[in-house]
Amino acid sequence: MNRPLASTGWILLTTLILVLAFIPLDPFLSERAQALPESIIAFNRLITDFGTFGWMIYLSGLALAVAFILRRVVRREPLQRKARTVRNLAAYFFLTIGTASVLVHALKVLIGRARPELLVDLGAYSLTPFTGDTLFESFPSGHSTAAGAFFGVFAMLLPKLRPLFFTLALVIGASRVIVGAHYPSDVAAGLLLGLWTSLMVAFLFAKRGWLFRPDEAGWPIPKG
Repeated sequence: MNRPLASTGWILLTTLILVLAFIPLDPFLSERAQALPESIIAFNRLITDFGTFGWMIYLSGLALAVAFILRRVVRREPLQRKARTVRNLAAYFFLTIGTASVLVHALKVLIGRARPELLVDLGAYSLTPFTGDTLFESFPSGHSTAAGAFFGVFAMLLPKLRPLFFTLALVIGASRVIVGAHYPSDVAAGLLLGLWTSLMVAFLFAKRGWLFRPDEAGWPIPKG
């Protein structure tokens, strides 16, 4: 069986089911979330920008550049091995976050869903593609995609802590609804897109023996 294709199919099916389940409830859940106590909304405003692509791309790119230079400069084999591991880790983060960013921004422009702040004027299901206006780039949620990719990387590298990382991704995703930036279906699609990206890059790395190796069933697992 083609594992990347199979996992893509399952994640796509899960995304479709969740989006279809949330879409009828989007207006109601969005309004209820924004009606929460101000203290809860303030806390979510504080944490929501963790899910921005910018700092993730710059930090992983910087780490990748530093590791690449060290790999070229150091002569001692133990230090070279450490530099190679850091380089591969930074490359995994960089490729996952970068790919997720390109995909989600392309989908946003292509779909053109109006954000919740336009709910009264346009409703929850208004689609206006290719506007170039962020007010019409609600689906999927970019912050949720970034969180899904970021914590998806950690979930792939540290399988025993996956429930923790998935919970943290959900917290960031939920914050986007609470602060009024997205509908729940936007968040569901974004989280799963980020997770899918982290899994696909792990498959690619496992094929080359970087950080991961295929298990008996062909799924990528961290190298011991």
